Amino acid sequence: QVQLVESGGGLVQAGGSLSLSCTASTRTFSYSMGWFRQAPGKEREFVARISWSGGSPLYADSVKGRFFIFRDNAKNTVFLQMNSLKPEDTAVYFCAASGRDRERDGYEYWGQGTQVTISA
Repeated sequence: QVQLVESGGGLVQAGGSLSLSCTASTRTFSYSMGWFRQAPGKEREFVARISWSGGSPLYADSVKGRFFIFRDNAKNTVFLQMNSLKPEDTAVYFCAASGRDRERDGYEYWGQGTQVTISA
């Protein structure tokens, strides 16, 4: 069982930046890692994904060019750098992991989420 703990959420003004972290309880160097988000009243949606090797980053169209996912396997941690934030980025952000090569869905392990709020 893999436990994931997110951190780094908070309140920031539109146009600002935040960096989220997700640390796993076990070695995740062979896992696909992803970030998802859920805004109030909406379904959870895919944000970004990175392969076990750190390559093949994949982004939702809504965040492409503004968000960047990267990982440090030595620390069992995946990061989401969020720039040029918009009010519509407000959501609870979740980290996810899978022992298989996943992209936009199919992740087995999920964190509890961290709140990101962007003020206009």
